[in-house]
Amino acid sequence: MTATTHAASAQAAPPQAADGVRRAARRSAERRRNAAAGVLMTPFFLLLALVFLLPVGTAVWLSFFSADEPGLGFGPERTVFVGLRSYAAVVTDPTFLSGLGTVALYCVIYIPLMVIGSLALALLLDSGVVRLRSWAQLGLFLPHAVPGIIAALIWLYLYTPGISPVIEALGKADITVDFLGLHTTLPSIVNIALWSNLGYNMVVFYAALQAVPREVLEASVVDGAGPVRTALQVKAPLVRSSLVMVAMFTLIWALQLFTEPMLLHQSSQMISTRFSPSMYIYDAAFSRNNYSLAAAASVILLVITIAVSYGVTRWTNRVDSAKENAR
Repeated sequence: MTATTHAASAQAAPPQAADGVRRAARRSAERRRNAAAGVLMTPFFLLLALVFLLPVGTAVWLSFFSADEPGLGFGPERTVFVGLRSYAAVVTDPTFLSGLGTVALYCVIYIPLMVIGSLALALLLDSGVVRLRSWAQLGLFLPHAVPGIIAALIWLYLYTPGISPVIEALGKADITVDFLGLHTTLPSIVNIALWSNLGYNMVVFYAALQAVPREVLEASVVDGAGPVRTALQVKAPLVRSSLVMVAMFTLIWALQLFTEPMLLHQSSQMISTRFSPSMYIYDAAFSRNNYSLAAAASVILLVITIAVSYGVTRWTNRVDSAKENAR
């Protein structure tokens, strides 16, 4: 019995040793992969910490402290802890709430026009209807290469009565338009944003359309689908992920509206220095020197942006899940 046991152990030893060697090799390979991944991800985390986490942390810290001058303003300035006082001042300020309402209306107008317009242009280019396709892409993308400040200055020139060739031409046709009036200011800002970003998002959609399998399009043609039906019922659903991505990034950018109204407010009484939340933050920090208030408003705007983005993401995921379950 003993001899049989030793023989069985001798026969079982080599497979066990081989398994141990394989496990050690797998662990070593896994450690090397983790180390390589860590090295490659280190620059990302450093940039994330420097350009996002550190500024956010600084803003949160500043929002809880404020400068105080005791002795009726004649004493030395000191920094005191104020808790949530700055947050309460922001959320009860009518100008900040009005700015949020303005940005919400801006998003309602701007985001559908941007997404639908850029997708329509991409579908036109992909259909082959447009000739000189590469030149058309370049012409549509060029406005995006113009810095936002320069674009706003160009349109400010076109919106200003007395010097604008557009207003002069409309005047000769007995058409009077005040682009910076009470009801036209927001559409004028939307127009600048569309001019600057429509071509960029069109390129994103066009790249997604190039990845659509050609056999799917050929099958739709065989089934009798025309160009419009193919574009709306075949191509558009297949680039839905790009649609969600463009809508999300456009939403995040729109909530931070600043450059266009900041430049236009010098020529329009309809645009105040607190027209949008970002302009409110700028005014609080650099006009009123209230960095605690500006920091609190920045944190509130960040929380709103994250909450809205998260809500849109959850909603799109639920829609996708519902469609998959329906299938």
